[in-house]
Amino acid sequence: MGIAGDIAIIVTAALLGGIVAQILRQPLIIGYILAGVFVGPYSGGLSVSDVHNIEKLAEIGVALLLFALGLEFSLRELKPVRNIALIGTPIQIVLTTAYGFGIGQLMGWGWVPSVWFGALISLSSTMVILKTLEKQGMLGTLSSRVMIGVLIMQDLAVIPMLIILPQLNAPDGGWRILAWAVVKAAVFMVIVIIAGSRIIPRVMRFVTNWNSRELFLVATTALGLGIGYGTYLFGLSFAFGAFVSGLLLSESDYAYQALSDIIPLRDIFSLLFFTSIGMLLNPWYLVDHLGLILFLVVVVMLGKALILAVLSRIFRYRNVIPLAMGLGLSQVGEFSFVLGLVGLNTKSISSEFYTMVLTMTIVTMLLTPFISGLTAPLYAVWCRWRKPVRLEAIHFPKTGLHDHLVIAGGGRIGNSIARVLQKLEISFVVIELNSRRVDDLRGHGFPLLYGDASKEVILKAAEIDKARLLLITTPLSVIAGEIVEQAKKIKPSLHIIARAEGIDEMGALHDQGVGHVVQPEFEASLEMTYQALRHLDMPIDQIRQFADEVRRELYLPLYDTEDEYEAAHHHRRFFTG
Repeated sequence: MGIAGDIAIIVTAALLGGIVAQILRQPLIIGYILAGVFVGPYSGGLSVSDVHNIEKLAEIGVALLLFALGLEFSLRELKPVRNIALIGTPIQIVLTTAYGFGIGQLMGWGWVPSVWFGALISLSSTMVILKTLEKQGMLGTLSSRVMIGVLIMQDLAVIPMLIILPQLNAPDGGWRILAWAVVKAAVFMVIVIIAGSRIIPRVMRFVTNWNSRELFLVATTALGLGIGYGTYLFGLSFAFGAFVSGLLLSESDYAYQALSDIIPLRDIFSLLFFTSIGMLLNPWYLVDHLGLILFLVVVVMLGKALILAVLSRIFRYRNVIPLAMGLGLSQVGEFSFVLGLVGLNTKSISSEFYTMVLTMTIVTMLLTPFISGLTAPLYAVWCRWRKPVRLEAIHFPKTGLHDHLVIAGGGRIGNSIARVLQKLEISFVVIELNSRRVDDLRGHGFPLLYGDASKEVILKAAEIDKARLLLITTPLSVIAGEIVEQAKKIKPSLHIIARAEGIDEMGALHDQGVGHVVQPEFEASLEMTYQALRHLDMPIDQIRQFADEVRRELYLPLYDTEDEYEAAHHHRRFFTG
């Protein structure tokens, strides 16, 4: 059946791989890549007939992913990370290239392959990181924004790399080619910006007037892929054009609908991308050269993680961000495949060298979800053993703190709680370690303590022993557990309310002594259901009864007895009336 049969094989294999990954509680991309290995040309079993055609379809997956990223990632959100993205990323690429060159020289490679190796490992995987962050529920955090800003600039850096690196074999005239590429890129960007601000909104308005969701989906897809193809014709990256089109559309009134429509299409094509990566892996080569591949994986990921972590510290990012950057971006990215093929076709690198780098790259991608998942526990350990942080009490009442509430974490949730307590004139103090959040909280006049809430000295400074209640707003259960442990040491009878992202985390925190654990997504869904049923004129008593039954199903298993559950949730009924 040709390509139709190949797609059927891939989707079926990816489904089985995804089910296995889900059962093992691993990201779906792991299952997709392993499925690709089994249906690839090296497996010896049922395999895809034309890997090259699947790779072409996978390019659409990359473009659609970056198009969706552009839709989600507003230009306004780039402002907090613009310095590290625009300045730090080029520095990171240069340092990583130099590091890779040093590895190549130690391995006895020539200077040209060594430079190529350094350039190839300087890029990280946008696809893998986005899927990993989505699985971890970390999209939207400052860490994710920093990483995405760096990834975008890395993807843009592929363009000059594609021009410069082949010139290493014939350097004459290379700079003229690069200058011409810069001119073409500038001209294209001017055209796209003008079209984005003047033409695209009119086209989308014309399409929406037909009230056809199918036509809207086609128009959205054509916009993303069409501008991507335009960048390709200008000699730039297809995926980069798709990202720019998404970024332009994100500022319009049609962004949310476009995103909701494009996500299913994006997921199917990204499935093809990850499966095609698995097809490129020759397991027999990996077995025969296991020592070399593992050595390169360890050396590359450790060195790259160190460079990224130090660089983020230089750009004044603190707390968990350097660790998240180092562990999250330590892999080698998908654009290294594209760059490596250019090196292979221009005879800059050998086929054996390309196979080695390709195998190493896939292994780093496979390891990324596991390594990135270590961020929270490693940060918790680091917080436990590092020196006490600087104590800074801000806007503390002159009469001191007594019978007050302690809010551990001044992010969006902590800030909202503090606003309500301030209006109600209830005594409280916020503990926050992020310097940017501290500046924002200071402006609201909240009683504030700069420090790490998982440290005993910080909790004592917040006079936790005199507090009525501790509210823990962090979404990271490992850090929340550290705070609970220290708070209970100081005041075992302290009542604690914490936030958890999943059922397992809820149980673990309750076992530590947390009186009430809130699951934000669950509560948001109940509130939306409540408002919907009110709109349908259902009696309020009936709605509340329904909400109580649903909450009971989720929260009751956390308590030893039903009486304990009823006591813990009595205040909710009183508050909601």
